[in-house]
Amino acid sequence: MSYSARDIAVLKGLEPVRKRPGMYIGGTGPDGLHHLLWEVVDNSVDEAINGFATTIKVTLHSDGSTMSVEDNGRGIPVDEHPVEKRSALEVILTTLHAGGKFGEKNYATSGGLHGVGASVVNALSRKLEARIRRDGSEWVQVYKRGRPTGDVAQIGPARGSGTRITYTPDEKIFDDTTYDPGRIFQRLEVKAFLNKGLKIIFRDQVNSETHEFKHDGGVADFLDAIVARTGATPVVDAPFVLEKNDDFRIELAMTWSDAPRERLKSYVNGIPTADGGTHVQGLKDSLVKAMRHFMETHELKPKNLTVTADDLREGVVAVLSIFISDPQFQGQTKERLNNGEAKQWVEGAVRPLLEQWLHDNKNRGEVLVSRAVQAARARIASRQAAQQVRRKPRKSRMSLPGKLADCSASDQDERELFIVEGDSAGGSAKQGRDRRTQAILPLRGKVLNCEQAQLKKVLANEELSNIVTALGCGIGKDYDESQLRYSRVVLLMDADSDGHHITTLLLTFFYRYLKPLIEGGYVYIAQPPLYRVNVGKETWWALDDIDLNEVLDGLPARAKPEITRFKGLGEMPPKTLFETTLDPNSRRMLQVSLEERELAELTVQRLMGKDAKPRRDFILAEGSDIAADALDV
Repeated sequence: MSYSARDIAVLKGLEPVRKRPGMYIGGTGPDGLHHLLWEVVDNSVDEAINGFATTIKVTLHSDGSTMSVEDNGRGIPVDEHPVEKRSALEVILTTLHAGGKFGEKNYATSGGLHGVGASVVNALSRKLEARIRRDGSEWVQVYKRGRPTGDVAQIGPARGSGTRITYTPDEKIFDDTTYDPGRIFQRLEVKAFLNKGLKIIFRDQVNSETHEFKHDGGVADFLDAIVARTGATPVVDAPFVLEKNDDFRIELAMTWSDAPRERLKSYVNGIPTADGGTHVQGLKDSLVKAMRHFMETHELKPKNLTVTADDLREGVVAVLSIFISDPQFQGQTKERLNNGEAKQWVEGAVRPLLEQWLHDNKNRGEVLVSRAVQAARARIASRQAAQQVRRKPRKSRMSLPGKLADCSASDQDERELFIVEGDSAGGSAKQGRDRRTQAILPLRGKVLNCEQAQLKKVLANEELSNIVTALGCGIGKDYDESQLRYSRVVLLMDADSDGHHITTLLLTFFYRYLKPLIEGGYVYIAQPPLYRVNVGKETWWALDDIDLNEVLDGLPARAKPEITRFKGLGEMPPKTLFETTLDPNSRRMLQVSLEERELAELTVQRLMGKDAKPRRDFILAEGSDIAADALDV
């Protein structure tokens, strides 16, 4: 095969974006779709951060895909660019790395310093319309898939100034172009928390709802909202709040709760940094050093007990928001800050004031030291318990749970573990399985709710301990993926409410203590049928009532279906269980993933935590929809 200069492709303009969208927005799934909106919203927020805008209006149009974002900022320039000889608006929307954020003249701080956001949105939209108000006139330009359909046109006089971008994502690029109103709501609410006094209006035309966000308390209000939503109880009577705007701007609100883990939410120029970065490390170092200095000054260090940095940070809930002129993010999706100087800046701002706060409020400081000491003791107890259930080398099959019917294949890629509800279902699964590749582990009843239990109690639970032992990969800090004995871990429960509850309890366990299994794509949920429909010699299987109705609707008018409802997996003949649920050629399974980490965390805390109020509120809010769905069946 020849390989010459003719084989070298040169992509111009916005062609690289359409050719490789994942490089610019992370992918073409729901995350990438919503990232388009975040880019447009962040441009308007940048106007507000720099004092040029006070209101942002976001509209989800009735088609569920078209979005509009409008601000009352200065308006994108529409005059001719001195070099490009085109309108500055067109240059910004059609050229990568073009914008007003590369210098410090127009934007002191910004989340969009790559200069690709607006042009990427344009490139990946079926249609985009830009309307600009400035200098007493309104201007408009329309684009299709990144290409202008005409020049910038002056359409009449206008009062005030601002920018309105309306776009429809390109269905040729995205798997699904339907936006999630709940996801938009959460993101816009956070934007309002992070920008004191900024008014954000979200018009959801799909659900005929309008929401207005405005939080004058800033990150302190945000912290209160996070604590309230998690159901955790603060262990000090007031949070530590810091607002400083000298060499760089930093806003921090922090408290300590009775939760067994830390929760740090961080932002740079209003952009969420889900993976943290140097600014978060600066905060962690500040906290630990300030606490250690307080302990030494007041002689509070415990004897014969080592308090680690993790112990000192356990239960911390914090919101950190910084604004810097030249943020260096890891990738276009901006989930981690890489600026080395940010660590020193944050530590220099936080540590001395936090130390002073602890000394000025000695009672609070002593409470926090006591909290850390308890965490240290619990950590040691948990480690001792974990050592008792840590898997022995693979050579010793005697260490495996007695109820486990293991498979014979030696290749981990072929091995699957089905965790089954009850001995009856386990018996059917053991008889129907492929003994070479499929292992069966029956559980007894509903397992422990791990969201309401300490690790020591979790590890002492026989059913959960059996799961850990069967997997062989350890748990928590002892997790070692190289020791995992199976390529798939499948939750196989009855297709009824009790089965769904047990699945939820197990998912909570995996999420809290074996999260790398979920992140690695190892965890699945089996989809056994609830109904069998026979018409003559033909058979259909239905997962639930909705699926059953679809099957019945698809039958001929004169058909007389015979419907069988399975009470449980144990009632299903082994051959039927294999054909419908275990056979790789015909089964249906759902792979568990963590695409929306913040939403997953909030959902687990709300629905499985100790505080019943969030669950009650959820039922009151969603109960009518569930009832309506039931009536449709």
